[in-house]
Amino acid sequence: MDKLEKTDAEWRAQLSDLAYKVTRKHGTERAGSNDHFPKDAGRYHCICCDAPLFDQATKFESGTGWPSFFAPLDPEVVGETVDRSFFMKRTEVHCARCDAHLGHVFPDGPPPTGLRYCMNGVALRFEPEAD
Repeated sequence: MDKLEKTDAEWRAQLSDLAYKVTRKHGTERAGSNDHFPKDAGRYHCICCDAPLFDQATKFESGTGWPSFFAPLDPEVVGETVDRSFFMKRTEVHCARCDAHLGHVFPDGPPPTGLRYCMNGVALRFEPEAD
């Protein structure tokens, strides 16, 4: 997947204020603020570059207030970095194509991976599976 780079002004023009704050400035949306995720088959794409990231089949209810998945579509579509903000150590997840901040991954998810990719809903766009 080729890297996508844009200027800060281009990202600001493309994204809502909240999506810009979350994806480009490593912010976090309020828990429970995005409940518009359907239960239909489909995929979740990066709001910034439209890269396919997660499949509905890997989504689960974590009780955290953020969309959670136990695995990305492919390990290559996301990247991870250490996040030491707020006096803690977490693993940040970003889009491998455009470096958009998506959320964090934690080792307390369900089988088969045991991982919980806790994503900001504003960083994702759902695309239903074609009939």
